[in-house]
Amino acid sequence: MIGAAARPALSPRWRWGAAVAVLAAACYAPFQLVPFHVFQLTMVLVYAVALLGLNLLVGHAGQISLGHGAFFAVGAYVAAILLERWELPHLLTLPFAAALAFLLGLGLGVPAIRLRGLYLALVTLAIAIFLVPLLKRFEGMTGGSMGLTTAKPVPPAWSGLAEDQWLYFLTLAVAVAAFLLTAGLLRSRVGRALHAVRDNEAAAEVMGVRLSFYKTLAFAWSAMFAGAAGCVYTWVIGFVSPDSFTVNLSINLLAGLVVGGLGSLLGPLLGALFVMFVPSIAQSVNDAAPGVVFGLLIVVVMYVAPTGLSGLAERLIKKIPRKE
Repeated sequence: MIGAAARPALSPRWRWGAAVAVLAAACYAPFQLVPFHVFQLTMVLVYAVALLGLNLLVGHAGQISLGHGAFFAVGAYVAAILLERWELPHLLTLPFAAALAFLLGLGLGVPAIRLRGLYLALVTLAIAIFLVPLLKRFEGMTGGSMGLTTAKPVPPAWSGLAEDQWLYFLTLAVAVAAFLLTAGLLRSRVGRALHAVRDNEAAAEVMGVRLSFYKTLAFAWSAMFAGAAGCVYTWVIGFVSPDSFTVNLSINLLAGLVVGGLGSLLGPLLGALFVMFVPSIAQSVNDAAPGVVFGLLIVVVMYVAPTGLSGLAERLIKKIPRKE
């Protein structure tokens, strides 16, 4: 059973203060950075939304998924098809992508409630593996190996923003909405039920928690966030192809979440930074074996911060002297 390691709780005052500071910095950043760095931060936000969903499943419900990249790909392709084939406005593709991913997650959650641990990991891994050849097979709809090219959102004249800045703020709006929705969900009865399932399934069932219902719901919500992230990915990149959604994406997402910190709202953001920047750092350190460098960095981070980077950050904040 997977659960978040115990970590010292911070007061709501500290949490709200940190959230406001991060949001203010996020709004200020695109006006000070070159377009490429703005693009990188935009992708961090995209991955953060996907990791929010994975965190619901792994960090809060105690399940595991090695196939989350598949839901990400579903959202990306739904957006691409609606934009390229049906010429829908960009914002309208988001609810369609999220809804279809939700339904697929709901469908996967039904058989998954009978599995746990290694068996559940293998089933979800299989989904990520067969997705790529499946996308290539339906060439008439998905574009096959060549993929689909779509137009990016055009900034309105009144905004005064460049294209990269407009994409960034669109993605930031989706990310903020996703974080607020997740925070509200975790404070609700659903969140308490998920934590009960994660901590002790037998005890949760005795207390009246319907295990099958909440496990299925966790998969569906988790897939929905991944699908929304995939949709925004299509807006940002303007291109999708099967080779962009290999099993490596699913593994990197799970690794990023563990490094960022399970069961923490800050964990997905830190994990997204890890997923975005560490592979490029590994590539620059050693062109011949970036995977080895990437793996070693994960080992080092987990040795220094067993509860993830968010747990390390909270421990450091707890050490700051405070006035009574």
